[in-house]
Amino acid sequence: MTATQPGVSTALVYDESLGAYDLDPAHPLRPERVSLTIDLIRAYGLLANGALELVAPRPASSAELLMAHDARYIETVIEASAAPGWWRPRRGIGPGDTPEFAGMHDAAALVAGATTVAAEYVCDGRSRRAFSPAGGLHHAHRDRAAGFCVYNDVAVAIAAMLHRDPDLRILYLDIDAHHGDGVQEAFYEEPRVLTISLHEDGRYLYPGTGSARERGAGAGLGSAINLPMPPYATDECYRLAFERVVAPAARESRPDVIVTQNGADAHWSDPLTTLGQTIAGYEWLFARSVELAEEVCDGRLVACGGGGYAWATVVPRVWTLLASALAGVTLPDELPAEWRERVRALGYEPPASLRGDDGPAHTHAQRTSVLEATGRVIDEVVRSRSL
Repeated sequence: MTATQPGVSTALVYDESLGAYDLDPAHPLRPERVSLTIDLIRAYGLLANGALELVAPRPASSAELLMAHDARYIETVIEASAAPGWWRPRRGIGPGDTPEFAGMHDAAALVAGATTVAAEYVCDGRSRRAFSPAGGLHHAHRDRAAGFCVYNDVAVAIAAMLHRDPDLRILYLDIDAHHGDGVQEAFYEEPRVLTISLHEDGRYLYPGTGSARERGAGAGLGSAINLPMPPYATDECYRLAFERVVAPAARESRPDVIVTQNGADAHWSDPLTTLGQTIAGYEWLFARSVELAEEVCDGRLVACGGGGYAWATVVPRVWTLLASALAGVTLPDELPAEWRERVRALGYEPPASLRGDDGPAHTHAQRTSVLEATGRVIDEVVRSRSL
């Protein structure tokens, strides 16, 4: 791995062409969650002042896609891209979660390439940290689409990093409300990749996987850690999980690079999930992730976006705070007027401030109960890793 040069700004891998990943105008995974994030980042001046360096994405090559997906599946995606409306559903593509659309292969390959570029910037030493906000499509499997995800950009990027440097050790941390099943599956027997997923318990939320008993297999036994969070899990629950499991596992595994998936759908107001994170809770997690990267791998961190279905009012604020943490900048709480007007023009009442958040209406007893339930999950994980 190339030594990182001091003072290099954080890479932001994005251009407007990434908005082509649009499953349907009525689909909950809106490309505007990314474009509104970029608008807010610009409005705060993070590009103009050099805190972030805008980097153009490129499509993932066929060779790179084949590192995470089988050839027949890629052929299927290409076929579906050319036949929207006439498609016979197969390999997870069709009505429902992941419908076909014109240009789907090109759009999905560009997302995969964007995250791969972010990984290259960090591994080559061009930047200590990089952000691929359109990335984080963590449900796609080797042979099928799933959960709004066509190609698994995270798995493609990690596989590409390992291909370039076989001695690399990678920690993947996923805080999306949904279990990072596709990434876990891709590296379940790979000892060089430790996957950690904090997600709503699969007994209550898609994809139904991610129990604490899923720990890896074969040579990769112990290389998967799952923390199924109870419904309504609060900021306190996430902090406890981070300090008791994530940080110790990172110190033990000593990765060369940390890759994070930062779905904003664990927020208490998300319409598709029932967790209890707040904006402040996310900001804390981002700060700690950066601190942990500084501690264990000289700050090398590749961050992706992910889910988030309060796409106009929550996701852009969460991911702008992620960008500011990666850049080492503290943002004022007052939202720029031009961004508030953009949100209003889309038919939404803009938030009052960057960090403003009422939070879930838990009683003291409820907060205590959910914290105790989280503690039991953490205890199970800690015991299993000490065996």
